[in-house]
Amino acid sequence: MARAPAFTCSACGAVHAKWSGRCDACGAWNAIIEDAPLSAAGPGAAALGAKRGRTIPLADLAHDDPPPPRAPSGLAELDRVLGGGLVPASAILVGGDPGIGKSTLLLQAAAAFATRGLRCVYISGEEAAAQVRMRAQRLGLGQAAVRLGAETSLRDILTTLDAEKPDLVIIDSIQTMWSDTVEAAPGSVSQVRAAAHELVTFAKRRGVSVILVGHVTKDGQIAGPRVVEHMVDCVLYFEGDRGHEFRLLRAVKNRFGPAGEIGVFEMTGAGLSEVANPSALFLGDREGPQPGSAVFAGIEGTRPLLVEFQALVAPSALGQPRRSAVGWDGGRLSMILAVLERRCGLSFAGLDVYLNVAGGLRVTEPAADLAVAAALLSAREDVALPADTVVFGEISLSGALRPVSQTESRLKEAGKLGFSAAIAPTRSAFTGDAGLTVRQMPDLVAVAGEIFGAG
Repeated sequence: MARAPAFTCSACGAVHAKWSGRCDACGAWNAIIEDAPLSAAGPGAAALGAKRGRTIPLADLAHDDPPPPRAPSGLAELDRVLGGGLVPASAILVGGDPGIGKSTLLLQAAAAFATRGLRCVYISGEEAAAQVRMRAQRLGLGQAAVRLGAETSLRDILTTLDAEKPDLVIIDSIQTMWSDTVEAAPGSVSQVRAAAHELVTFAKRRGVSVILVGHVTKDGQIAGPRVVEHMVDCVLYFEGDRGHEFRLLRAVKNRFGPAGEIGVFEMTGAGLSEVANPSALFLGDREGPQPGSAVFAGIEGTRPLLVEFQALVAPSALGQPRRSAVGWDGGRLSMILAVLERRCGLSFAGLDVYLNVAGGLRVTEPAADLAVAAALLSAREDVALPADTVVFGEISLSGALRPVSQTESRLKEAGKLGFSAAIAPTRSAFTGDAGLTVRQMPDLVAVAGEIFGAG
C-alpha cells in the first residue's frame, strides 16, 4: 500500500497531513513543502530493503582523543565567544541587524586569521570587490593577505574553493547565494537551505572553516528556515544600538564552547576595537548618587558584567499610565510592579514608569529583578542608593528573594571596580574574599522598608 505523502514546515519542522499556505505550528507562510521519498523505488520497508547500506563504524563513548585544535585570531573578544579560537571544519552563522557592523567585524577577523598563517577567502554576494577594498582601506587592512571574490553562484564558489584550498571561508551573505539545482529565487527558503547545506557539507568534507553571514527579520531572528541554525556548529548574534558605540557578539549556540558567552566591541572610525573591561566602560559615564539608579552585578556567559539600571517614575496625565522598558523585558517589568503593589503595598497607579539599561545593553537574566525593583523604589521614593552599592537577586511572585548563581564572581567584579557594598538575597553563597559588605535581604518588603523606608 502506498504511503500518503507527508508535508513538513521548513521553518519549524512541524509535520502536516496536507499542504496549506500557512503553518499552524509557527505561523510561517509558504513554508510547507512535500517530503521527498527516501528511495526512487518508492517509500516503504520493501524499497529500502532492496538495496542494503554500508555498515557505519561505531566507537565507545569513553575515549582518549584530544580536544579539537583551535586557531586563535588574536582578537581576544572573538576568541572568547568562539570558545578559544576557530575549530577546523566548523560552520559558523553570524546574524545581526543591517548596518550593525557584521561585515566590518568579519573583515577584521579574516585579516587577523591571515596574519597567523591561515589562508582566508572572503566571498561577497552583496557588494562589489571594489567596495570591500574601500572598507579594507578605511580599516587599515588594505595589505592583509585575504583573497577576495564577489559572486552569488554557489556552483562557481565551490569550484573556486576546491581550487584555492583555503583554511577559512567567509560568505557574506547566505541569503544572496543561489544554487542552479533549486528552482526558486535567491533568498527564498529553499535556496537558503540548499546553499547552507552545500557549504556546511563542503566544510566537513574539506576540513575548511566556513563563516556564513545571515540577515535578520524584524523580530530579530535570522531570516530563512530554522534548520540552517541546526546545520551549523555555532550561531552568533551581533547586537547593538546604533545610538551607542558598543557592540556585543553573543553566542546562542556553540558545539565547541559555552553558549551565552559575549564579546564586547566599540565601534570607532577605524573599525571595531576590543573592550577588555566592559564593566568599566558601561559605568564610565555614571554620575554620583541619583534617585532611580541601581548598579546590577550580572553574568553574561562566563563573564561578570556590571551595568546601570535607570528608572523614572512620574505622574501620568493619561487614563492608562505608560510602562516603557528599554533593554529589559516589558512583561517582567509589569510583574515586578505587581509584586511591589501586592506584597509591599506600594501603588504605581497613576504613575508613568520608564526603565532603561544604560549603554544600550539588553539584559535577560532573572537575577536583575532586584536591581530593577531597587531602581523603581529609588525613583518612587526619591531616595538615592549609595554610589558604592551593587544589587542582584531574583524576585518570586510571593515577594521573596531567591539566591542566584555565581555570587562570588559578581562580588569580585564589583570589588575590582571600587564598589564596597552589595544587596543580595539571603542564603547567597559566597566566601567573603571579595572584600564587600553584603546586606542579605529575605524579601522585597525588607528591601523597601530597610533600604528606602517605604511600605
